[in-house]
Amino acid sequence: MTRVKRGYVARKRRKTVLKFASGFRGAHSRLFRTANQQKMRVSASSCMERNNRKREFRRLWIARINAATRINRTIYHTMINDLYRNQVYLDRKTLAQIAILDTYCFSRIVQMTTVLIDQ
Repeated sequence: MTRVKRGYVARKRRKTVLKFASGFRGAHSRLFRTANQQKMRVSASSCMERNNRKREFRRLWIARINAATRINRTIYHTMINDLYRNQVYLDRKTLAQIAILDTYCFSRIVQMTTVLIDQ
């Protein structure tokens, strides 16, 4: 079998991996094989962390909404249920922003949903 000379392709690939790993400590930034392994590990964990960030923000929004609804003498899950039953489709991020920035508006939303259910 004939020898294949890869020219600059292999060097270019190794340089990009080592450039990516330039901030890592020790051999993880100097040796290609360990740098490549570390790069794969970092990319997998960063993907996982992006999903965890979404999860954490949703938990934060729910905690803020729950705190604001308890001030208005109701609880989170009944308010969310009332909103959906009255076809008020506000997402949790928006509700949390309203609860923090405009407490009067939030209390009116809570009152409106409980009044509409009773009628």
